[in-house]
Formats: sequence, structure tokens, C-alpha cells
Amino acid sequence: MQNKILKLALIASLGGFLFGFDTAVISGTTDMVKQQYQLDDFQEGWFVSSGLVGCVLGVLMAGIVGDLYGRKPSLLFSAVLFTVSALGCAMAATFSWLVIFRIVGGVGVGVASMLSPIYISEIAPQKIRGRLTSLYQLAITVGILSAFLSNAFVGAELQAFSESALTPFVDDKADEAWRLMFAVEVIPALAFIVLLLFIPRSPRWLWTKGRTKQAAEIVERFGISDFDAVVNGPEHTKTSRPVSGKIKLAILAGALLAISTQTSGINAIMYYGNSILSKGGMDTQSAFIGQVFVGSINVLFTFIAIFTIDIIGRKRLLYIGVTGIILSLTLTGIMFYTNAHSSLKLTFILTFVACYAFSYGPVIWVLLSELFPTNIRSRAMSVAVLALWIANTLVGQLIPFMRSHLGEAGIFWIFALCCVPTYFIANRFLPETKGMSLEEIEEYWLRK
Repeated sequence: MQNKILKLALIASLGGFLFGFDTAVISGTTDMVKQQYQLDDFQEGWFVSSGLVGCVLGVLMAGIVGDLYGRKPSLLFSAVLFTVSALGCAMAATFSWLVIFRIVGGVGVGVASMLSPIYISEIAPQKIRGRLTSLYQLAITVGILSAFLSNAFVGAELQAFSESALTPFVDDKADEAWRLMFAVEVIPALAFIVLLLFIPRSPRWLWTKGRTKQAAEIVERFGISDFDAVVNGPEHTKTSRPVSGKIKLAILAGALLAISTQTSGINAIMYYGNSILSKGGMDTQSAFIGQVFVGSINVLFTFIAIFTIDIIGRKRLLYIGVTGIILSLTLTGIMFYTNAHSSLKLTFILTFVACYAFSYGPVIWVLLSELFPTNIRSRAMSVAVLALWIANTLVGQLIPFMRSHLGEAGIFWIFALCCVPTYFIANRFLPETKGMSLEEIEEYWLRK
């Protein structure tokens, strides 16, 4: 039965892959789009941030559609948006249309970033729920790395093609490589649509809608989660249950933790990694190679969370990772301040990414998908994920200003300080959800 559940979790995790691919693919297109459409600084910034605006809209939408229509139809909706965005960006005739389709893709990211981990948590047995939900974060990291590799391959191939002596009539095709970079996303998006047709609805969502017979059939057919907890679950899982002040405390704790993951500095590396490594003494080619190392480390160390999160627990993994993050960020700042060799700077940056990959990265999605009652899970999670995306946008906008006024050393030290409150948030507000059913977690908040 667990093999069936694993397949369902892997299919839902494709939403994370598309999330990572869609947000990272833009890194290889910016310079070419700027040159082709003669963008000024404001327009270039709008091109990059328009997807994030779509993410915010998607999160706001996901909370409503996820609770009204269910997780599966909403994920199908996000998959369609990914497909439309990829095709639209590839064929955009004007800059305005390109931005519109970037926003469409951002909406898809916002919906998937909420409902993929929710769906996984609602079908997973409590003993391996953390492991299965961590697959979502792994899929994000694989999507990011795939976008980096895809961009490099497309750019190199079209450049070689345009410079071929046999094709003198296509000298400008390399400048249009960004279109194919966006178009590549159509392949995983269509695969997501097809595979979603074969997964069942979330039985917990069906139960809140009074469709108990259908929920029981799905639970029995797939061996989903804990049969008694879903089908014979307590009455408070029904939609009539009001949102108490105690549940609001859970929402606040989730939002604060979500913000902390974004103020840790991970976006400085993902969005401005090439520039930071170049500033650290690397030439252009070495900086690109360094960014590939970043993406690879991000993938590899996510496996640590997958195999340990249900053994040592969410909070302990968070404590270990955040301690490593603070130390590595502090040492990275020292390396830049003392102008150490570029290899040392890259080493501590990779250490930071590794610590993030097995703690903040997966733990946030696992906890957010677990903390809230079933009847309001989509809406409650939308608040926390909205806080995450707003923090993401603000940090991304502030990094260039911070680098200009504080230097690389200063920003890494500030990011290290921003991680310290996580100890208090986790210790004071968050339960250790390892081994607890979703219904037991809800009872925790009602008793607190």
C-alpha cells in the first residue's frame, strides 16, 4: 500500500518541480530579454518580479479554490497555468505580453506551492508523512537545478548553431534562446496534467464536505493515511468548526517561520549568486560553475531531511540546520571582509546552502502542511505562504541596495542575525509533529 502512496506523493511533487523550474528559468533569460526589448532598469526589475506578483495572487486564490473545489482540481488548474505560461512566454510578441504570461506562471507557482504539500500531507501515513512531504522540497531543488542546466544547454546549442558556417542566415537566433528556455517547461507541465488525472481526491477534504462514503472508498483502495482518523475522525474536522484564537496562534507561528526562511539569505544566493561569486574573485565561467555547485548541493542535502525528518523530528532538524546556517553565514561574511581566497568563500556559501537544504527548506513545507485543521488548511496555509512570498519579494528587492551600502560581508552577517529568532519561534510556539496524526495536531492547538 505504501508504494501506491509514494506514487501519489511523487505525482503531487511535480508541482514543486514546476515551482522550482519556473522561478529559476528566468535567471538565464534576463540579459537577452533586456537587450531585445531595450529595457531600462525599472522594466528589467518588473520582468523579474512580475512572476512573484503572480505568486502572491496564486496564494490568495489557492486558499479559496483549495477548500471549495478540492486539492486535485486546483492542482490541475495550476498545471494548466504552467503550460499556458511556458507557451505564452515562448511566443510573446511584445514585452507586455511576456510580463502577462510571467504573471500567469506565477499564479501557477502560488497555487502549487500551497496545495502540493497539503495534498501529500493529507494522504500520507503519519509515520512517514514528513518524509513524503519533504519530496516536495526535493522536487523544488531538482526543478531549480534543471532550469540552470536547461538554460546552459539551450544557450550553448543555439549559440553554436548560429555561429555555424552552414547557417549564416540565422545569426540572430542565439539572441532568441530565451524563448526556447521558457518553452522547455511545457514538457513537465503537460506530464503533470496527465499524471494528475490518475490520482484520487484527498479523502480528508472529502470528509469535511460530508462525502464520507467516497472518502472511505479512497482510503481503502489506496491504503491512504490512517483509516480511523479519516473516516471515523472527530467531529471538529467538519467545516462548521469555527476558527478559534488558538488556531490563529498556529497560523501566526507558521507565518513567522515562513518569513524566517526567506530572511536567511537563501535568495541572495539563488538570485544573485553569479554576481556575488564574481565579486568574491571568480571569473565569469567559474561563477557559473559555482552556481551549478550551489544547485547540486541544494538537491543532495535535501535527501538528509527526507531520510531523517521522521526519525529525529522537525524541530531538532530545524535547530541543527539553523545553527549551521548561522555559523556558515558568519564565516562567509568573515571571508569576504578579509578578502580570503574565492575557494574559501564558495566553500562556506555551499555549507550555508547545505544546511538550508536539510532544515529550513523542507521543514517549512512539512510543518505548514501539518499545523492547521483540515477544514481551514488551505486558507490558513495561504496566510503563511503569502507571508513567505512577500518576504521573498522584499528581500529580493533589498539585496542590491544592501550590497551597495553594506558590502557582501555586511549582508551575510545581517542574514545570520535574522536566523536567530527561529530558535524562539520553534521553542515557544511549534509542537513536535513527528508521529502525530493531523487530527492529533489539531487537538494540540485546541488544548494549548
